[in-house]
Amino acid sequence: MEIIAKKLYNDSVIENFRNFKGENIMPKLVFSRHGLSEWNKLNQFTGWADVDLAPEGVEEAKEGGRKIKEAGIEFDVAYTSVLTRAIKTCNYILEESDQLWVPTVKSWRLNERHYGKLQGLNKKETAEKYGDDQVHIWRRSYDVLPPLMEATDEGSAAQDRRYSMLDPRDIPGGENLKVTLERALPFWQDEIAPALKDGKTVLVAAHGNSLRALAKHIEGISDEDIMDLEIPTGQPLVYDLNDDLTVAKKYYL
Repeated sequence: MEIIAKKLYNDSVIENFRNFKGENIMPKLVFSRHGLSEWNKLNQFTGWADVDLAPEGVEEAKEGGRKIKEAGIEFDVAYTSVLTRAIKTCNYILEESDQLWVPTVKSWRLNERHYGKLQGLNKKETAEKYGDDQVHIWRRSYDVLPPLMEATDEGSAAQDRRYSMLDPRDIPGGENLKVTLERALPFWQDEIAPALKDGKTVLVAAHGNSLRALAKHIEGISDEDIMDLEIPTGQPLVYDLNDDLTVAKKYYL
């Protein structure tokens, strides 16, 4: 009886919350890929390397916030990675939309895909060395890993204090999109999906590949078709969701 009563109470709270926000409000999820970074500008593989936004990226993030304000989207919670370029993008979006007070949760599970030993290398020079086809496979295939970084290598996340609380086995030496999804999915299931099911409007400010991985899950995109999905920097991607979190509508602002 206690469990039933608790469920009825929780359902009532959720319904009251939805009524407060407005009748028939669908769960809304907004993805924002961080603005142009310093290494994006230099055409370098970035991954888990913690680089800052380029000036153009700052403006992209601010413009995204202004578009969100113009669209009248009001967030209840924001999620981002533990990498500077995504955190700053999140902050600029919230500031420009007059929502800097919104609670923000940071998680390594929303980090960019780890590019292993490719991190820091120039993409054009890498293609000249290994061939365009090989670099395309490393960049865009769903389940092919890049050359892996050792925990003792310079620039390894194993040496970074922000990951010191993790089991060393959880710190990657390199990832493909499949592994990125496997890493991000628990955070979706434990944090983001429950917030959406509670009727909250959610911002996820993250990275090209972590957002592609989540989009694959949300939209049911095949392993083959996900290779063609590109999420532009600085353009908010909005999902209007059904109560079961299937996609009712998808559009860019």
